[in-house]
Amino acid sequence: MDTNFIHGVITPIITPTTSEDRVNETCLGEIVEHVIAGGVHGILVLGSNGEFYGLEREEQERAAVITIEKAAQRVPVYLGIADITTRECVRWAKQAEKMGANAISILHPMFLSPSDEELYQHFKDVAEATPLPVLLYNNPDRMCCGLSVNLVERLADIPNIVGIKESSGDMTLTAELIRRTRDKDFKVIAGRDILILSSLVYGGVGAVASSSNVVPKLVVEIYNKFKAGDFQGALEAQYRLAPMRMAYNLASFPVVTKDYMRLLGFDVGEPILPNTRSNPENMAKLQVLLDELGAKKLV
Repeated sequence: MDTNFIHGVITPIITPTTSEDRVNETCLGEIVEHVIAGGVHGILVLGSNGEFYGLEREEQERAAVITIEKAAQRVPVYLGIADITTRECVRWAKQAEKMGANAISILHPMFLSPSDEELYQHFKDVAEATPLPVLLYNNPDRMCCGLSVNLVERLADIPNIVGIKESSGDMTLTAELIRRTRDKDFKVIAGRDILILSSLVYGGVGAVASSSNVVPKLVVEIYNKFKAGDFQGALEAQYRLAPMRMAYNLASFPVVTKDYMRLLGFDVGEPILPNTRSNPENMAKLQVLLDELGAKKLV
């Protein structure tokens, strides 16, 4: 299986919405153009930054189709799957293939606390339902469970399970995932924007970075400079990104990404309730951070 396209900066694209929580197709197309103009290497649709949990099934499918059509094969599109049941994840995996997605990313089931054996069978069943490359997604901070190194090492032997988005923020775990799968065709991708460079140094292949919605050129600079051997340049880019990314705690997750995009001039709509946008004081702080970076709309 050719997985050479899985690398670099992948944008977990936000979903701009109308007042009825429907997908704003025009704005979504503008954001696709914005991040591609910023040099990103891929787009992930229906991730947590895309507020998948607040969209009706029909709107989830619209967001996926629109993103794939607007990307027009210029960059690969990964479809995020986050249903609780194996049955629904299998359905989405088959749908992703029909839609023309290049790969899928599967979050471990929320709310539940499955054993490693239950998780193994879950991911195996979903992977076997599609020929698409599959990325695991580990995000224990927002779930009742996480993916252990032993489990991931075992799953990496399934032919089309080809990598993992690692969002724990635990560099020891990240390093072990890389070390113990380094002889397999398996890719570890950073899921924490603050740890992009450190993950690359250990042997990771890129990052799924929410901040690349906002400042794609800066996030891509971290990756490109590292690959070019300019470690100091990559480090400085990582440092420049840090204050803007650390400000995500000024509101409920994932509100700040949408707020930043609103400040750039995108008609993204309101966060899906019960989340609401940052208060005026914090919006002013976000604007200062964007101004310091010289952030701008690229389309």
